[in-house]
Amino acid sequence: MLGTDIVPRTSLPQRVLLLGATGTIGRATAQALHARGHEVVGLLRPGRRAAAGMMWPPGMVLREADVCDRHSLARDGLRGERFDAVVSCLASRTGAPRDAWVVDHDAHVHALAAAQDAGVRQFVLLSAICVQKPLLAFQQARLAFERRLIDSGLDYSIVRATAFFKSLSGQVERVRRGKPFLVFGDGRLTACKPIGDDDLADYLADCLSDPARRNRVLAIGGPGPAITPREQGDLLCSLVGRTPRFRQVPVAMLDVIVAVLGTLGRVVPPLVAKAELARIGRYYATESMLVLDPATGRYSADATPSTGHRTLADHYARLLRGEVVDDRGAHAVF
Repeated sequence: MLGTDIVPRTSLPQRVLLLGATGTIGRATAQALHARGHEVVGLLRPGRRAAAGMMWPPGMVLREADVCDRHSLARDGLRGERFDAVVSCLASRTGAPRDAWVVDHDAHVHALAAAQDAGVRQFVLLSAICVQKPLLAFQQARLAFERRLIDSGLDYSIVRATAFFKSLSGQVERVRRGKPFLVFGDGRLTACKPIGDDDLADYLADCLSDPARRNRVLAIGGPGPAITPREQGDLLCSLVGRTPRFRQVPVAMLDVIVAVLGTLGRVVPPLVAKAELARIGRYYATESMLVLDPATGRYSADATPSTGHRTLADHYARLLRGEVVDDRGAHAVF
């Protein structure tokens, strides 16, 4: 299993610009970078400093800048200063087409240009494993920037992560209340190797010092075998002490919703975004978050590397004990 051994800290402390610092993975990455001795400058959306209410590493510099505005990014974010590296955990909130191209693509293009002006030598990008099969706007936007980064001349690490714990936690309270666990089809259509924020953050931070991760596209999942939605339901029910109960949702129902919204979107423009959200839901209901073999078109758990030590079972148990609270935002499935 990859990533379980501690990578030697061979690099000197670096000055790092962190994008997407307010998200849960961004905050974990800030902690991981700080723990490795790096100087971190994190960017917040304008007006977010007072509302953030989050714990940050001691000495971390927080700056408000609009990453979607190249002038604000340069003026308010980098301020003409020197940086060694950029680490980006930035992602669009909804995945809707306009949001995806503005954030997942354009904002990163602005950041890349500003980074080159600031003498940055290395760029670590958190991407998503689903860009292997880019059927959705946000996947196409991310993939377009990946190509831009590869061609930039900077050293890069593109980390394509599998499903996050928070994206699989939407039914914890539902099951706790005795309701059945919802699955699409029979619950065995897909699988993933879910990864926690801290484990992913460690992996991202170590991309700065591990030569083996440089100038590579890196698929990564969490520890242990791949797990299907059906197995997630069995696990969660066992943790709350209930006999597993499931309610199957036909994938055909999603097909109908996508078709209706897609048709109505031709005459009611606001429904275009809703149609894309429905397509996103269908995608995650039918596609595994594992490495895809382009030759066979099949997903492979064995080909999907693992890192870290915390499992989904650990995360569910901590949620049920009230030790953590998931801020799922747009990562909610149910």
